[in-house]
Amino acid sequence: MSSAKEGARLLAKLPERSFVIVCDGTGKTISSEALSARIERACLEGDGHLAFVIGGSEGLSDAVRERADLLLSFGPMTFPHQLLRVMLYEQLYRALQIAKGSAYHK
Repeated sequence: MSSAKEGARLLAKLPERSFVIVCDGTGKTISSEALSARIERACLEGDGHLAFVIGGSEGLSDAVRERADLLLSFGPMTFPHQLLRVMLYEQLYRALQIAKGSAYHK
């Protein structure tokens, strides 16, 4: 499937009022603390959903990148889709622990 077709399919599935974090190598690298603060701010500002997008083997379409509220990079290396999911889950857990003041992230 082309990245444009995949992108259209992904965008159609995003709930309205979503704060969309797109994981893409062209994105910005940020600290765990900054990610925690950004997620917390999105929740406080009333975004109805947090949506995370990880591109497939063809990459992401420009339309998906443009829809991103945060274009996030895990660094310049390429990771398998399944591994990036685990890394993202861990960072989400870490972000929630940071938000509640836990020492987990240190």
